[in-house]
Amino acid sequence: MPTRVHPIDVHVGHRLRERRLRLTLGLEALGKKVGVRAQQIQKYENGRDRISSSRLYLLANALRVPVGFFFKGLPDHNYASVGMRASTSRNSAT
Repeated sequence: MPTRVHPIDVHVGHRLRERRLRLTLGLEALGKKVGVRAQQIQKYENGRDRISSSRLYLLANALRVPVGFFFKGLPDHNYASVGMRASTSRNSAT
């Protein structure tokens, strides 16, 4: 069964590519900075592979941006408020 690519992974990958190109940094050069091959950077950029939190931190440092840069521009799907409603309703029941 094929796995689905999450839209957030695609967005983060596009932001990664955007920043890398803005700095005129090649795939191999960025890969060396964070300890992966150029092909892996391509997979991240295409959203085919998810980026771990530690790797995202290394990428942010290598590209001289805060980690939040990769999430800027995401549409607000209100993920946080769904979790807050569930915990609020549990707290009010007690």
